[in-house]
Amino acid sequence: MVADLLVAVAAAGSAGVVYLAAAVRVVKQYERGVLFRLGRVSGDVRTPGLNLIIPFVDRLQKVNLQIVTLPVPAQEGITRDNVTVRVDAVVYFRVVDAASALVKVEDYKFAVSQMAQTSLRSIIGKSDLDDLLSDREKLNQGLELMIDSPAVGWGIQVDRVEIKDVSLPDTMKRSMARQAEADRERRARIINADAELQASKKLAEAAQQMAETPTALQLRLLQTVMAVAAEKNSTLVLPIPVELLHFLERGGRPSPPDRDRGQDRDRDRDRDRDQGQEQDRGPSPGHTDGGPQLPVTGTGSAPQVPLIDTGDPPQTPVTGTGSTPRVP
Repeated sequence: MVADLLVAVAAAGSAGVVYLAAAVRVVKQYERGVLFRLGRVSGDVRTPGLNLIIPFVDRLQKVNLQIVTLPVPAQEGITRDNVTVRVDAVVYFRVVDAASALVKVEDYKFAVSQMAQTSLRSIIGKSDLDDLLSDREKLNQGLELMIDSPAVGWGIQVDRVEIKDVSLPDTMKRSMARQAEADRERRARIINADAELQASKKLAEAAQQMAETPTALQLRLLQTVMAVAAEKNSTLVLPIPVELLHFLERGGRPSPPDRDRGQDRDRDRDRDRDQGQEQDRGPSPGHTDGGPQLPVTGTGSAPQVPLIDTGDPPQTPVTGTGSTPRVP
């Protein structure tokens, strides 16, 4: 009798242990438990810790509330400016409502992945290539909004969406490389031209200063000779500025006032010499004091006197040879 009682107690204890083992559920800190009793959601979401359920009647399903990192496969599309690109991204999301994540969607991870792919392709078609390369922050915000809108009804919150990489065709890469090189060359030329402009202004100021002080030009020439001589070359090239040649040429010529006074003295001397020669020659033939000079022509010693018109019939001019005039 006692033996049968002990066996019954042992059997009951074993059944109780089995029942407790089947009824006890442990929910971790980063999890929440959703209790389904006969297929229906029963009660509130079970919190972390030890939870008891009815075996064979209740089913406790745990949902992870940690942030899930979901990589989005690379999507190929055509941008708004007709460039074919491949873009991949990554989505960070977490479950905020465990019951909705289990009841309203079959597989919330797969649903978020498909929504991210379609949203990424839509963003590629609406954006330009420059936006994909330089303005990614704006595209990330737009992509996050597109994914988060339907995910809110599933009890899921999208924390962040990032575009990882943008793959371009090889021809586009070469074109962009040439464009970048041309832009760098343009900036280099602008900087070089600006430097030349500043240097020309400084040289103009230096030339003006040297023009006011000619000695500075000679000092500069000596400095140049010293700089060249320091190279220990066998041949020494001595540059002579054109301004120095002009300075030496002006030093050998008389000044403009002295040159003008010399020219005036030469003209006065020539005029005095001409007057002296006229005085030495005396009065010319046919010259009479107090009356006009008449031209005289003749041969030999007899002068030829032209006839003067007095109103009479014209007379034949008298010509002669020797000492006796003859009338034809």
